[in-house]
Amino acid sequence: MNDGVNGVALAVFIFFFALVTVMGFRAARWRKAENENSLDEWGLGGRSFGTWITWFLLGGDLYTAYTFVAVPAAVYATGAAGFFAVPYTILVYPLIFTFLPRLWSVSHKHGYVTTSDFVRGRFGSKSLSLAVAVTGILATMPYIALQLVGIQSVLDVMGVGGGEDTHWFIKDLPLLLAFGVLAAYTYSSGLRAPALIAFVKDTLIYIVIAVAAIYIPIKLGGFDDIFAKAGDALGATNPATGKPKGELAPSESAHWTYATLAIGSALALFMYPHSITATLSGRSREVIRRNTTILPLYSLMLGLLSLLGFMAIAAGIKVDNGQLAIPQLFETMFPDWFTGVAFAAIGIGALVPAAIMSIAAANLFTRNIYKDFIKPNATPEQETKVSKLVSLLVKVGALVFVLGMDKTAAINMQLLGGIWILQTFPALVGGLFTRWFHRWALLAGWAVGMVYGTVAAYGVASPTQKHFGGSSAEIPGIGEIGYIGLTAFALNAVITVVGTVILRAAKAPAGIDETSPEDYTADAPAAQPEPVASAPEKAPAGAH
Repeated sequence: MNDGVNGVALAVFIFFFALVTVMGFRAARWRKAENENSLDEWGLGGRSFGTWITWFLLGGDLYTAYTFVAVPAAVYATGAAGFFAVPYTILVYPLIFTFLPRLWSVSHKHGYVTTSDFVRGRFGSKSLSLAVAVTGILATMPYIALQLVGIQSVLDVMGVGGGEDTHWFIKDLPLLLAFGVLAAYTYSSGLRAPALIAFVKDTLIYIVIAVAAIYIPIKLGGFDDIFAKAGDALGATNPATGKPKGELAPSESAHWTYATLAIGSALALFMYPHSITATLSGRSREVIRRNTTILPLYSLMLGLLSLLGFMAIAAGIKVDNGQLAIPQLFETMFPDWFTGVAFAAIGIGALVPAAIMSIAAANLFTRNIYKDFIKPNATPEQETKVSKLVSLLVKVGALVFVLGMDKTAAINMQLLGGIWILQTFPALVGGLFTRWFHRWALLAGWAVGMVYGTVAAYGVASPTQKHFGGSSAEIPGIGEIGYIGLTAFALNAVITVVGTVILRAAKAPAGIDETSPEDYTADAPAAQPEPVASAPEKAPAGAH
């Protein structure tokens, strides 16, 4: 690691950061609509994005700076276990092909902005809607924090901010400036800002991964040498555990954990509010269907990205914090100018999802807490103003989390967030296909899944963490149960089914369903491909 500031890399990084900053503020005028004071406009980009814009937006939303840094860092630390992200992103696309178009159609018909809007309309339950909204906000907060951790890791490797003895304000000033810019253009431009910036972010990432997959192996003597050196390093004994540090290929004992983690993560990915926000910004049902077929291109990129972990081992990268392994690999292997390009890809890769996540969390608060419980007669203008302010507060909370807590706490909370968000699956996906589930049973199943998942995750220890040391666990006397989130989801589903049978037998009130079967298959009207103007008028009648 350089002792001083890498001036060339920093200059290139600043150039790209300035470029996306200008784009972020200019985005307010991009595809500008007549009615700007509505949540449809600020929070969903007017529901007007076509196939390619939505593709870049979803890619920029799902494949974050944390992905760029943490997936290869997991491979660097543990070997094959870190590759679970590749099969889960392959599994997820056939899954979402079955339900995302249905969600888009019913949301377009009734003016739903969030998943909680749909749950309330489908099951006639504000309590269930509130549970889904709170879960979404809690799961999103640490995810935003990890994007800031990604920016911070790049700044650390570039030598920006001073050493450990530097005053905290000076050390964190670059991160504070980046946060300030992010907050300003998100407030000004809403979802249009990350949609426009995503073009730059995804282009840079594809360029960096393509170059890294060819250039670094050539410098290291080819993939044969890379895998041989990685296998030797991972097979060495870890002094803290007395076991090998990792595995080049998963052993039989790890198959169940690997499989359950991949399946559970696939089920959870599109339960996150930011995934749905990007989806609902599409202008037609066909846009969503096309995207589920071309998004797997990102899985190819992710596979190459994961290999960087093995390359870091083969290159002899030594870091105390595994999150710095890939930035350090780039600085070691690339010319300074291309190191700046790679760092810009990571930095911008944090700005895009952080913006979308803060917008999604703000939309949940505004529509499903503020409007449902605080001010039911709020106007579209008031909704938009509240959502803008909450998006700032969410980002401030994430920044405080990053600056005030150990980084492993953010990672652990994000792992816990994945367990939590999976518990909304029965209400959301189940509700898209059937009205059979009872609202009270869904709420009970959600509560059991949340409590079990949290308690089980709290009991997991690691060599560095006494609690929340991972997301897989064992049950004494039973053995390995694999991914906690999937076990909690199974309990959730059982409680929901059994509870529904009991409640329906008891003829408990099931709530009013404001949707109809044709709402789930309808596309945008042919004469109105960009249904911006009508959405604010429909929202009060359909969603409330």
